[in-house]
Amino acid sequence: MERGAVQPLALLRALEICKRQNLPLGEALLAHGWVTEAQLIAAQAELFGLSIIDLAAQPPDPRLIDTIGAARCLKERIVPWRRIAGVTLVATAHPEEFARTAQGLTDTLGPCQMVLAAPSTLETAIFACRRTALIRRAETCVAPHESCRTLAGDHVSRAALGAVVALAIGLWLMPSIVYAALFGWAILTLIATVGLKLVAWLAEMRAPERPTPPPVPANSLPTISVMVPLFHETDIAPRLIARLERLDYPRERLDIVLVVEEADRMTQTALTRTELPRWMRLVIVPEGPIKTKPRALNYALPLCRGSIIGVYDAEDMPDPAQLRIVAAYFAGADPTLACLQGMLDYYNPRTNWLSRCFTIEYAAWFRAMLPGLGRLGLVIPLGGTTLFFRREILEELGGWDAHNVTEDADLGLRLARHGYRTEVIPTVTHEEANCRALPWIRQRSRWLKGYAMTWAVHMRDPVRLWRELGAKRFIGIQILMLGGLSQYLLAPLLWSFWLMPFGIWHPIEAQMSPAMIRALFVTFTVTEIIHIVVGIWALRGHGHRFLIPWVPMLHFYFPLGALAGWKAIYEVVAKPFYWDKTAHGLYDAPQASPGKARRLSCAAVVRLPRQA
Repeated sequence: MERGAVQPLALLRALEICKRQNLPLGEALLAHGWVTEAQLIAAQAELFGLSIIDLAAQPPDPRLIDTIGAARCLKERIVPWRRIAGVTLVATAHPEEFARTAQGLTDTLGPCQMVLAAPSTLETAIFACRRTALIRRAETCVAPHESCRTLAGDHVSRAALGAVVALAIGLWLMPSIVYAALFGWAILTLIATVGLKLVAWLAEMRAPERPTPPPVPANSLPTISVMVPLFHETDIAPRLIARLERLDYPRERLDIVLVVEEADRMTQTALTRTELPRWMRLVIVPEGPIKTKPRALNYALPLCRGSIIGVYDAEDMPDPAQLRIVAAYFAGADPTLACLQGMLDYYNPRTNWLSRCFTIEYAAWFRAMLPGLGRLGLVIPLGGTTLFFRREILEELGGWDAHNVTEDADLGLRLARHGYRTEVIPTVTHEEANCRALPWIRQRSRWLKGYAMTWAVHMRDPVRLWRELGAKRFIGIQILMLGGLSQYLLAPLLWSFWLMPFGIWHPIEAQMSPAMIRALFVTFTVTEIIHIVVGIWALRGHGHRFLIPWVPMLHFYFPLGALAGWKAIYEVVAKPFYWDKTAHGLYDAPQASPGKARRLSCAAVVRLPRQA
């Protein structure tokens, strides 16, 4: 106030926030923009009697940063700057936390003394000194035996190509035997996958409703960092800010990190045109040999300030109370709960037939299948968004596998292997349903390719996987990943069965008795009924009932998955680490609730930018 840097009313409001949230005064002032960074540092220097250093003009000693590691410097928001007369000068922007931080530094750096630096210059100085090391860490932080990077891409490609060639030769030389074997495997995996779906649904349907944990008191709320990876987004900033501003969480405890690739000038330009709120910041991921979402997340993780780490997609519209629900579940859970998975829903189910089917499929997945797997104690393959982790556990496991194109499902399996739990919680994030056939196939092929590679990585040592997961979860993973992929690839064989009732010759008909054919007919009918019943049950809520008549149409929706499955196998052979990005922004309703969103056709939305 003496410096004229803060107005009395703003200071009173900041003091009340500090009392309520148990926060340092400086963080409250900065979070609301009531002081600038330079004004705060100057006041802190006077209060604590410290010197201010300019890290841009006087860079730190890289050897001191290497002594404790660049990632630790970013996490603890410190920079070992110089060693003078046996004392290490450590730059910080948070002098009130230095006493606690220094306790862990003296063993490595010796006697330490605090100096002040602006928060933004701390991160810039570390990246300027150790950019390459941080990039390599982001690419290799997962243990080698659990990462796709140790599956040499050319070896994977040759193995997949060899399997396809062997299959083709077998069909040429022994068509009846090979066809019968494939048909039998298709039937076996059909029964296994639908059986698992039925058991999971029954477990969720019959289970008592979980008690809602009590809300966390305001002075005990944790800081939550949410990373939002962006790539080739043109006009994302206003829509993204509008959606995330709906979150009912103290801005002093909210840290939104927008993660953008260095070469993505399009998104950077879109973000720089908009003034971001104080609780939202941009992290630029440097170029490297690979360009994937998990690599970007690993790079940005040390920059996050929260003890809980979340992930949203660019088009997400989370429920306003979502972060408070996450904080409550973590606060009331045992330490083995490492991850919370929110439910996904779509705000454009009425766009066209494809978006309706997509919404139905995800309703069954997130409202029946995943919660049921959790009830059964099986591995939950994570989705790519509305994920929240305990930070220390995420860092213990090395974050995400930078080479895996379904890093979310892989991370769910690694959490289970290390003895941690995942829970599906009743909070919903709405996003854009894929409403065009080709982008749908591209997206689904990436997921299936990732499932195939994740299965291959973790099955390199089946005995170890069995020992770490146990028999029940091991079998569950085989059904989910290997069985699910098999169903997509071999679906045409199952469809060919419907040639027999019309008297059309079938290569396996001669090897089957009439009783076996009748049993197959019953099996197909029962599995179709199970899909329909589970879908209708998942849509029983008020917001989804209008989709119930469309549930039988999934029978004509899943053939697209067969195309995606064979595209996935092609990419495993040709480009195993290629990330096929899903296009967003074809439909958008940033402020509307899902029930009041505009109903536009995909074609109309696609034409709008050209007309403009």
